[in-house]
Amino acid sequence: MQTINIDNRQFYRKLRQLSLPIILQSLMLALVAAGDALMLGRVAQEEMTAVSLATQIQFVQNMFLGAITAAGAILGAQYWGKGDKRTLQQLFSLMLRFAGLTSALFFAACELIPEQLMRIFASDDQLILIGSAYLRIAGWSYLLTGISQCYLAVMKVSDHVLPSAWISSAAVVLNILFNAVFIFGLLGAPRMEARGAALATTLSRAIELLLCLWISEKKMYIRPDFRSFFAVPRQLTRDFAKQCLPLMGGSLFWGVGFTSYTAIMGHMGVDAAAANSVSAVVRDLVCCACNGVGTAAGIMVGNELGAGHLELGKAYGIKLKNISWVIGFASTAVVLAVTPLLLRFVILTGEAQSLLSGMMVIMSVYMIGRCVNTVTINGVLDGGGDTLFDMYSLAVCMWGIAIPLALLGSFVFHWPVLLVYACTCLDEVGKIPWVMLRFNKFKWVKNLTQ
Repeated sequence: MQTINIDNRQFYRKLRQLSLPIILQSLMLALVAAGDALMLGRVAQEEMTAVSLATQIQFVQNMFLGAITAAGAILGAQYWGKGDKRTLQQLFSLMLRFAGLTSALFFAACELIPEQLMRIFASDDQLILIGSAYLRIAGWSYLLTGISQCYLAVMKVSDHVLPSAWISSAAVVLNILFNAVFIFGLLGAPRMEARGAALATTLSRAIELLLCLWISEKKMYIRPDFRSFFAVPRQLTRDFAKQCLPLMGGSLFWGVGFTSYTAIMGHMGVDAAAANSVSAVVRDLVCCACNGVGTAAGIMVGNELGAGHLELGKAYGIKLKNISWVIGFASTAVVLAVTPLLLRFVILTGEAQSLLSGMMVIMSVYMIGRCVNTVTINGVLDGGGDTLFDMYSLAVCMWGIAIPLALLGSFVFHWPVLLVYACTCLDEVGKIPWVMLRFNKFKWVKNLTQ
């Protein structure tokens, strides 16, 4: 295959149309965590830390849901590029079946064994008590999330990116408003603190799902065919599983690994856990740009490959990989720029403030790897169905290097907190050469439609 010249005007117009709504959506979702942290941080450090640890349960759930919706989006983008709406409907049904089951299991765990879940992340009794109360209420939102995420994923690949972003953004705005009302007891509501944050999340998720159902009833939107909900063709089910299982493995490697980082920091003391909680909020906010471009990259590359335009899809992938480096260095600058402002605003102990300052410097380097890998692996490679590589790279770099070093440093050698934190950031930076080597083999340049 020969590389071809790209119409830059058309390329950047499509990238803007896809990525900006997704960046907005990602930003609004990250603002929920930021709102929880900042509002609860005004109440007490323990409340903020407990909720940050408790939300790791939803983080793990999102790894399962992310694999399910990403597999649907990878195939869906190619079938949409091919013009096959009927198959996209059937994919929608598959996504809903698996996502609904996953959500039900996490809901049950939060309602039945919240204390046991909290003990994974913390040893402090007060943090466990606060976090358990949060999970019993927030668990209801986990029941709804899987369904709404399927609807939003299908909207993105079927040229309805903007409505999906508005739905998520509206839910986030409501979540933040409900946070203020129920955390602080405004407008005559009871002052519920951490439990108020959980109630706000549940109410906003319910509204988000209702908006998805309402919008999807309009003409030109893809909806699941409930008459043949369990009659999906075997070949499509196999294709879905072929994409979903590696993504699931990669998501679990990454999600459980990231949760392990949080658990390790949580066991290094309340100050370390608090500083890590705040740095995680900043990380999620800054990552919105690479998340948006990464999702757009998967759709753009997938559309062209599914339509049979393999050379153009390859050229798009190369250009998007180069853009990821620009985003990475820009993100580094943003993290360093906001650090002084963050230290002035957040109320922490002196030790926690000192740790947070060091974590932000370390994170600024981490952001380069995070942005490059998100766009290249989760965007371009996944867009062409090369989903196994993500799992391999995580198995080696995260589970073979970063997590063992962090565990040994924390529990055996008793390294300083910042050195352990640096170990948790090794995986993204360390796998960049491997990612570039895999990308340049161009195994991802293929049409997945049947």
